[in-house]
Amino acid sequence: MNKPKKKSALGRGLSVLLNNSDSYSVDINPTEEKIKVGVVAIPINQITTNPYQPRSNFSDENITELANSIKNLGIVQPITVRKIGDDKFQLIAGERRLRASKKIGLKAIPSFIKNSNDEEMLEIALVENIQRKDLDPIEIAISLKRLIDEVSLTQEQLSKKLGKKRSTISNYIRLLRLDPVIQTGIRDGFLSMGHGRSIINIEDKNVQLKIYKEIIKKELSVRKTETLVSKIKENKNPKKNLKITTNFIEEEEYISKLIGAKVQIISSGENKGVLKIHFNSKSELLKLKKIFKK
Repeated sequence: MNKPKKKSALGRGLSVLLNNSDSYSVDINPTEEKIKVGVVAIPINQITTNPYQPRSNFSDENITELANSIKNLGIVQPITVRKIGDDKFQLIAGERRLRASKKIGLKAIPSFIKNSNDEEMLEIALVENIQRKDLDPIEIAISLKRLIDEVSLTQEQLSKKLGKKRSTISNYIRLLRLDPVIQTGIRDGFLSMGHGRSIINIEDKNVQLKIYKEIIKKELSVRKTETLVSKIKENKNPKKNLKITTNFIEEEEYISKLIGAKVQIISSGENKGVLKIHFNSKSELLKLKKIFKK
């Protein structure tokens, strides 16, 4: 029994894409007629990168992993390009695939030809970027803001285009109101998006930075950060002599869980203070009364 011939790495993935069980024929000299059809194999040296690419950093490790995958399985999804001249193409989407293909020495790459102007190129690149799973919240926020500012999309249009709730779009964009130092902290993984959303509620950037330092120093959870921010907002003069204290956050959380109500501990001196218990209705007050009777 003859062994089946091994298909080229470039062809296998595209065959799957085109629902074709036969091997894919790579044409490194696509004609104008083929270009109009859509998907062709274009010589890699004829493709320039996308000047609107929102990503500036590409992990060498991730590119190597993708290169190994392409070597073994082929390119499942073609890149997207536009024609900008004779034998010249510009990448719209798929820079990781293009870099990985170069890494393993491929001469041509399956490409989808799309007629796009500069604005459409930016939109496609940004939308593809947002849909990636390895983006940090700030990178997503920047891409969303660019789609609004440079492509003139509304939050409602973004919601439909990306399949995300409008509130989600808004929450990401609001992160850009944070001090740049805090934004960097989120990008580097020191803070979560939840931390950032809590800090946003404080308008003063100097106060934001104090909270940020406190979170890093004491490894505060999102919930503890929310409590801290709430206490600062209740301060009548947060800018004047602000001193952030988190000594009682754990005690507040413990008592709150114990009685099922929000509590606040206010220090008035060494080993002295006031315990405030919040309730929102008479029924909640009666419930607290029963707890204290036990």
